Amino acid sequence: MLNLNKLFKEIKIDIKKTKTIVELDQIKIKYLGKKGILTEYIKNLKNFSCIDKKKYSIIINQKKQEIIKNIKQHSQYLTEMILETRIKKEKIDVSLPGRRCNNGCLHPITQTMNYIKNFFFTLGFQSINGLEIEDEYHNFDALNIPKNHPARNSHDTFWFDSNRLLRTHTSNMQIRIMKSEKPPIRCIFPGKVYRHDYDITHTPMFHQIEGLIVDKNITFSNLKWIIYNFLYYFFGKKVSIQFRPSYFPFTTPSAEVDIINQDTLQTLEILGCGMVHPNVLTNVNIDPNIYSACAFGIGVERMTMLRYEIYDIRSFFDNDLRFLNQFKYN
Repeated sequence: MLNLNKLFKEIKIDIKKTKTIVELDQIKIKYLGKKGILTEYIKNLKNFSCIDKKKYSIIINQKKQEIIKNIKQHSQYLTEMILETRIKKEKIDVSLPGRRCNNGCLHPITQTMNYIKNFFFTLGFQSINGLEIEDEYHNFDALNIPKNHPARNSHDTFWFDSNRLLRTHTSNMQIRIMKSEKPPIRCIFPGKVYRHDYDITHTPMFHQIEGLIVDKNITFSNLKWIIYNFLYYFFGKKVSIQFRPSYFPFTTPSAEVDIINQDTLQTLEILGCGMVHPNVLTNVNIDPNIYSACAFGIGVERMTMLRYEIYDIRSFFDNDLRFLNQFKYN
């Protein structure tokens, strides 16, 4: 009996000493497990007389229930202490200013492309994306560009091999659409194009939006009406515009469009356009005696630079947040 009382006191002391749930579990196994100390006492009762066996069984079971109760109470106490410590550690001062969530925005090039596309959507144009890796036929041959044209040289164009290249304009999609669709056709072709250029006004990769209309009785007057209204939409009604004769292998007649600075009277070229060459229509199995077509090409970077008064095209690709944050609310 003395040994039992001593054991019960030791168990209570050990329970109080534990500071973690893991230590408490170890105490429980030590005394109440299958090979625990108290379990061994119970096993040894078989050697006692029936009277002593009954007497000590009752005492041990009572103490065992008391120990289990103490363990549960101490486990609850430890859980509360752990939670309280965690709450103190993770305490938040609600009076402190909150962390700002900096929202991003569309890149100015994307904003300009969307702005341009919205205008042409109102005229019933369909926007079509296309291949950036193209073959020589769709990028040059079908567009009536001669074999000796400078644009085919490696110092102007990124070639993969003798046939494949990074497209130099989105006109390749004009050819593909005219081959696959029947007139009437009214599409714009936005996307990236690639040329060997890098300075304050040129980058090796830039963006174009080209437009194409194929139908009966399409004339240069239709083209001029579209260009005028687009530029008024983009720059405002006060902008002065002039059409200047030019040459492109895939259009005839061809023109470049300039806007005129009212103060200095200087002109700035902003896009090229023209009536699609009959040879191009023949190449895509469209009869030029029945159908006519007009096309135009817009340099998105140049339009964006004019719209936001940006002087170095390379600013668009420097990933400078100070520059890009200016366009959050445009």
